[in-house]
Amino acid sequence: MDRQLDLQRRQQNGNASASATISGSATISGSATISGSATISGSASLVNGSTPLPTVPTGAQPGIITITMPPIQSNSFYKIAPSEYVTFGWNFSSILVTPTALTVAAVGANGNTYPIGPTDGVIPGTAQSVVWYPYGYQTANPSLPLVQASYTLHIWAQGGPSAFPSPGYLEPNSQLVFAMYTPQGYTPLSSGWQCAGCSGALPQLKINSALPGVVAMIIIMLLSGFTTLRRVWD
Repeated sequence: MDRQLDLQRRQQNGNASASATISGSATISGSATISGSATISGSASLVNGSTPLPTVPTGAQPGIITITMPPIQSNSFYKIAPSEYVTFGWNFSSILVTPTALTVAAVGANGNTYPIGPTDGVIPGTAQSVVWYPYGYQTANPSLPLVQASYTLHIWAQGGPSAFPSPGYLEPNSQLVFAMYTPQGYTPLSSGWQCAGCSGALPQLKINSALPGVVAMIIIMLLSGFTTLRRVWD
């Protein structure tokens, strides 16, 4: 009873700061803002037509994302080229409050952030993969182009990329590192292209090709000389 009266006083003030813990069953009416840390166990609801608060058991773990594609241990390199698509995949665990949406982005070594996917990086909260077309992004965003460098994949929910881990809510993920590169175009020999390091290799190749013949001649000469000396001794 005392806790419920205290909660009503906080509602009347319109703002509850620091830390609030609600256990058992509670109904919040009117307008109340809780900043800092809040833990709700059991059940709680809002009246006046508002959306019910989610129920999170005491001691619940933060929800996490596990990257499945590409494997987190692999070294992944992706082309910035036509018809080259990239797929990122993941699994959820310990999530009790389903995110309303996910934001997926790549943060480059240069500090720039690039949205991943066809919808500016925002996808449904239950999505477990996203397909990205880097070349399409490149052509549509000449003012912020992708560069040949390493990138970190970031996935977060409505709490933002720096959200503090909360029981049952999705924790931001930034574990996957990958690289992007632009392949060089094909240059035909008829265009006059020359291999700068090949001219010095040709004489060496000729010498290496003649070496077996020289060795064979030396062996034959030695055998012939040995045969001649043997006849003389006999």
